[in-house]
Amino acid sequence: MFSMDKKNIQSKMLSYRDAICEATVQEMKRDKNVFVYGIDIADHKGIFGTTAGLAEKFGAKRSFSTPLCEEALVGFGLGSALAGLRPINVHMRIDFLLLAMNQLSNMVSSWHYGSGGQMKVPMVIRAVIGRGWGQSYQHNKSMQSVFAHIPGLKVVMPTTPEDAKGLLITAIRDDNPVLIIEHRWLYDAIDKVPARQEPMPFGKAHVLRRGKDITVVATSWMNVEALRAAEVLARRGVEIEIVDPRTLVPLDEKTIVRSVQKTKRCIVADYDWGFCGFGAEIAARVSEKCFGVLRAPVGRIHFADTPCPCTRPLEMVFYPGAETIIREVERQLKLTPTDLTKENFYSYERKFKGPF
Repeated sequence: MFSMDKKNIQSKMLSYRDAICEATVQEMKRDKNVFVYGIDIADHKGIFGTTAGLAEKFGAKRSFSTPLCEEALVGFGLGSALAGLRPINVHMRIDFLLLAMNQLSNMVSSWHYGSGGQMKVPMVIRAVIGRGWGQSYQHNKSMQSVFAHIPGLKVVMPTTPEDAKGLLITAIRDDNPVLIIEHRWLYDAIDKVPARQEPMPFGKAHVLRRGKDITVVATSWMNVEALRAAEVLARRGVEIEIVDPRTLVPLDEKTIVRSVQKTKRCIVADYDWGFCGFGAEIAARVSEKCFGVLRAPVGRIHFADTPCPCTRPLEMVFYPGAETIIREVERQLKLTPTDLTKENFYSYERKFKGPF
């Protein structure tokens, strides 16, 4: 699925879900203070398989299910972190992490600052995003810009299995709070992952594909769509460069700017709403840093400005995809529209059997 350069030849094929599980096991073995908790953590399905087998390996004191109360769960993690433990709190739907915003914005994110750097909050929050017809407006949000807006909270959106493993290891070892946002369609992605994965530094973007004609800055699942769009466009000689920020906070602005200075055009394909979103932030920074070289205004691709509809046909309109990216590239480059009627774009709905 992904095109990446590998420096470490000792690698193995691993799914995104297994990469997360493997990183968790590795860190729980390395540090007895690491524990995992959340709604249905110990269920046999193990949060899409990402926590499968943890309770059997480490016991109920280090991997356990909890009642449904998001604010209490985050507050429990805060107290545990302040006491010297390293909690990993998993939320199956990021929509309901909003119920813990008091803890996140007023407590977890600011404790280190409020104590003059004397106290640490080594806490990881994993939150799942991603669509599937029938879930409608209460189970389809992303909202990374809401959390990235809060000082003191690192925000990570891994796209590849290697990034999922390496960035989770880094997050667990970080001495202050990290929110990791995972798209559930990515759990099925399989790619090479180093057998001995080292921590992956935050604030370092990943150029998934090199190109010369236009830069596409994409988040999470939109990188999959961008790679598919690149295949179609390459047939007519258009080469797009795809930059995955990987971490929104801290942000690798330099890699993005360097790419746009080369291609002189930019599209931001964000997996979220557009107004006041992460795409707006990137567009502003690119416009400021690359004003003298830009040949067109920064294009922005995002969800439709409405709550997510329930039916599949309307949902397919709500979410952008590879075709949306292709059309925006053509608009910026002033190209005639490509005939896409015979294209078979990736659609997870072919596997998806229902809302839950």
